[in-house]
Amino acid sequence: MKYKLSQEEQEIEKNADQFVEISKSEKKEIDDLINKAGTKKAITLRLNTNDLEKIKFEADKSGMPYQTLINSILHKYVTDQLVDEKVFQKLKEIVSH
Repeated sequence: MKYKLSQEEQEIEKNADQFVEISKSEKKEIDDLINKAGTKKAITLRLNTNDLEKIKFEADKSGMPYQTLINSILHKYVTDQLVDEKVFQKLKEIVSH
């Protein structure tokens, strides 16, 4: 039975002789990193009551749990993906002039 390989699979086949098996310790290190990356840790966080109510309101508008919204905001912050819309608009105006 013949299988049609995708472009990616063809590339893997073409370069298969260049792949090197990794050691057990390297594999364990990679597996540990993969497992750790997908884990979440529960924390306790004290928020201003008004801020929490605003977050819950925004989360409800977006159709998501407020904890998910908080997690998303924090993730964007620590990965430098959180953008202040007002600053963005101001920069856009400056560049367009």
